[in-house]
Amino acid sequence: LEMSHLRQFPTVPIVQLSGSHFKKVKDFLARFETIPDLLELDHLTVSGDVTFGKGVSLKGTVIVIANHGDRIDIPSGALLENKIVSGNLRILQH
Repeated sequence: LEMSHLRQFPTVPIVQLSGSHFKKVKDFLARFETIPDLLELDHLTVSGDVTFGKGVSLKGTVIVIANHGDRIDIPSGALLENKIVSGNLRILQH
């Protein structure tokens, strides 16, 4: 792995993934349609049943916490910048 020369900060982002949904590699991979854009990310915390669509961008500090028994789906193409998302969020394609 190499850090992009486009990253403004010389450090890697802090990423904390909590809960049983991220314990095994296969479970981790099932949570991401594609790896989010982390170029401008400083800190990411994810807890609970959370999935990420394609082309998601994460910037600054992003915290996503799904309540016990609930699920959060971050939709494809979403931009989360300095956001806290909690509770449940399901966006269905039609």
